[in-house]
Amino acid sequence: MSGRRVRVVRPGELGSREIAAWRELRAKSGAPASPFMEPEFTLAVGRVRPRAQVAVIGEESGEGDEGETGDRPGHTATHTAHHIATHNAGHTATHTSGHTATHTGGDIAGDIAGFLPFERRPLGHGTAIGFGVSDVQGPVLRPGLVLDERAVLRACGLSAWEYDNLEAGQELFDPGAAHPYPSYVIEIGDGYQAYEAGLRVRSPTFLRTTLAKERRLGRRVGEVRFVLDERDPAMLRTLMGWKSDQYRRTGRRDRFAKGWISDLVTFLSHTRAPGCAGLLSVLYAGDRPVAAHFGLRSRTVLSCWFPAYDPEFATHSPGLILHLRMAEAAARDGIGLLDLGRGAAEYKDALRTGELTVYEGASTRPGAGAALRWIGREPSRRAHTFVRDRPRLAGLARRNLERAGRLRAATRTGQERLDSQERPNGPERPNGPEQPNGRTGAGDTTDSTDRATGHGHR
Repeated sequence: MSGRRVRVVRPGELGSREIAAWRELRAKSGAPASPFMEPEFTLAVGRVRPRAQVAVIGEESGEGDEGETGDRPGHTATHTAHHIATHNAGHTATHTSGHTATHTGGDIAGDIAGFLPFERRPLGHGTAIGFGVSDVQGPVLRPGLVLDERAVLRACGLSAWEYDNLEAGQELFDPGAAHPYPSYVIEIGDGYQAYEAGLRVRSPTFLRTTLAKERRLGRRVGEVRFVLDERDPAMLRTLMGWKSDQYRRTGRRDRFAKGWISDLVTFLSHTRAPGCAGLLSVLYAGDRPVAAHFGLRSRTVLSCWFPAYDPEFATHSPGLILHLRMAEAAARDGIGLLDLGRGAAEYKDALRTGELTVYEGASTRPGAGAALRWIGREPSRRAHTFVRDRPRLAGLARRNLERAGRLRAATRTGQERLDSQERPNGPERPNGPEQPNGRTGAGDTTDSTDRATGHGHR
């Protein structure tokens, strides 16, 4: 047994060498290259979430100075440092991809052994970075590193660390204490034509109907075209407006009503790092945008995050057309995997070729803070899991949410009409018909009602 040092810093206090070490360690993990696990995502969250922090875990050293990895000349970092005990590891780690890496110690990233990004909440409660919108979570560690999870929590000053999309293959936090969920994926590594050929076998009616609707949309409105990387900021605002309307229609909490989520998406739309870049994609009919998606991409993975469409064109299923064209364009651009994320939906069943596994749960260490977290969160979480694992109950909950959303929309419309009658210029014209959202929800992570019905932000 020997000690290693843990420094806890703000994301913006990470030095360039630490960021390079993060990327190197992540590349060695053998896991899919999710942009949510790259340092750029944590840095972006740090800009909008004041309680975002990163534990920098040093390699073992007898000198006790291995933790000073981020100090830069002229820079004073506000951080705390602690020592944790670890086992020396000649350890073999097997990853879900089938890749096996054996390490006996190392200089894989100099004197840095790993990173744990998190957000600090009251009473020592911590969550995964970007909790509520991040679709893949977990520490970034040197392969083969053996740590004690409670010692890590103690070094971070946490009584608990909560996650809802913990990546499979994470060895620091025990997935046996968590609930597994599928995160559906579209595999396009062999090219779009191979994927579409598989669709014709697995979902022939779905593909035939969607392509027919695409042709009808072109005849009705104008030539259908798809832009994979749209840089117009106004189009991002349009997408966020469509998504907010969708949340309200379906009785869910509007993610974009939270300033930090709106600011995070806007900031990430300008991020262009190879491992984490914002990608706004738009489906046009003639000159009109009819569906759009904002997600994050690495070189090989596109994380599908916030798709939405103009409800005026709902009968043409523009969201489904969008996903097909997005898969086609992504395959041409070298992407091999579209991660549709956790949460059941009919469109995912039709489009997916496989699934990854993510976990929901919490790691805790004994104490009053962990007990308070359990009292405040666990009974509700277990109730939501009970409903979600029973399709009939989840369907009933979803229908009730949609009824509530329609009732709120009708009440809001009635109030707006009353208000408009009092205006000197008379009533305003409505923006367009409100129609059901169909099958294409998609986007961020879940609040309590979304968890109960099995739907995420998408």
